[in-house]
Amino acid sequence: QVQLVESGGGLAQAGGSLRLSCAASGRTFSGYVMGWFRQTPGKEREFVASITTSGGSTYYADSVKGRFTIFRDNAKNMVYLQMNRLKPEDTAVYYCNRHPPVRSYWGQGTQVTVSS
Repeated sequence: QVQLVESGGGLAQAGGSLRLSCAASGRTFSGYVMGWFRQTPGKEREFVASITTSGGSTYYADSVKGRFTIFRDNAKNMVYLQMNRLKPEDTAVYYCNRHPPVRSYWGQGTQVTVSS
């Protein structure tokens, strides 16, 4: 079983930056493709970004491409999401999970609020 704990959210102004962190328990973390997802009230959780096991390849939703960067540190069992040039529409609860996501791995998420 893997436990995922997200942190780093908060309030930012439009155009600002935040870095989200995801701490993973379990010795098999390095073998997982990992992703970041987000959800706003009344909407389905959506894909934001993913990264392969070695970190060699990354993929992004069109809405964040060029602004967000996903990276990982397998030695520390950590995945990060660097978010730059934030927009009000980035406001959401952000979650990390395997990609494709495993239902039982969803954590509490971290709230990101971007003011205009």
